[in-house]
Amino acid sequence: MDRIVILAALLLLSVPLCAQWLDFRTPGIPRTADGKPNLTAPAPRMPDGKPDLSGMWRPEVNAYRFDVIQNLKDEGIFRPAAEVVFLARVDDFRRDDPVTNCLPGGPSEMLNTTYRIIQSPTMVAVLYESGTGRYRQIYMDGRTLPKDPSPTWLGYSVGHWEGDTLVIESAGFNDRSWLDRAGHPHSESLRVTEKFRRVDFGHMQFQISFEDPETLTKPLNFSLAVNYEADTDMLENVCNETDRDKVHIVAQANKGVELSSAVLAKYIGRYEFREGSRVVAGFMGMTQNVSLLNGRLYLNALPMIPQSETRFESTGSDAEFFLDASGKVTRLVLSQTEGDAKYDRKP
Repeated sequence: MDRIVILAALLLLSVPLCAQWLDFRTPGIPRTADGKPNLTAPAPRMPDGKPDLSGMWRPEVNAYRFDVIQNLKDEGIFRPAAEVVFLARVDDFRRDDPVTNCLPGGPSEMLNTTYRIIQSPTMVAVLYESGTGRYRQIYMDGRTLPKDPSPTWLGYSVGHWEGDTLVIESAGFNDRSWLDRAGHPHSESLRVTEKFRRVDFGHMQFQISFEDPETLTKPLNFSLAVNYEADTDMLENVCNETDRDKVHIVAQANKGVELSSAVLAKYIGRYEFREGSRVVAGFMGMTQNVSLLNGRLYLNALPMIPQSETRFESTGSDAEFFLDASGKVTRLVLSQTEGDAKYDRKP
């Protein structure tokens, strides 16, 4: 089996489908006159006056879970030793990706999967659609984080309210999980701070901060919009672990061709989505920045491994550049099993 097909299949192995239950209406939620969920209605509150975050939520499409840094300007945020680990995982085609191997996604689980929040005054629980049995318990009873916890995949979490914002602090992560699917590492010193603010019934703002003195030079922060998922439900997601395809990936992992910096330099530039698979564009981004650093081509912040003069492999996709009759680069096509996303080169 071709390596790309194998890798794409492994990437898709643990990606859940958005559940659709026919003729199911979420009970007890505000609706408009035509019976549709009223997502702009006021946010509900608990009997104690605190915002009620209960319900099923899904982050808007974002690339952070796939790659927590989006361009080379952010490259210096990882310490040199962590960058060495990341590049080794890229060169090895991420064969040890925990998610591909049916293990939990770790601290980035909140970024790109549907989840259900169940709230009480002393406990907030989060159930993930991304894997059977994956859940978090956030203690709201005033306790502090354990000083020397036994490391776990999803860590230990405590929360408190700052006005109408729920603030969650987490620690005690093992270092077997990755910060993203691209392969950026973290250590057991990682601490995560999350903030949830329900704007109205159907919309929530989510902020997350990663702090890790062993792998990061400064905190890594970003924000996401999260939307209420009405009239649907989560489906059971089971990952069937198999190691049979690893040998195919490892056997060919470091193959590539040598290209001169002069050849690579002609691909430098900004590319904007024009047509094709919006699933791929949503996963990889609507704009692609190609740059050259130390003799290696990068797609945003991800190294590209040349397979021919125009075709490259990068984490998550196959990339091919197209030239016109004069030899000028005009287009970039990113390919995954979901299809091709075509990007035009901009001046």
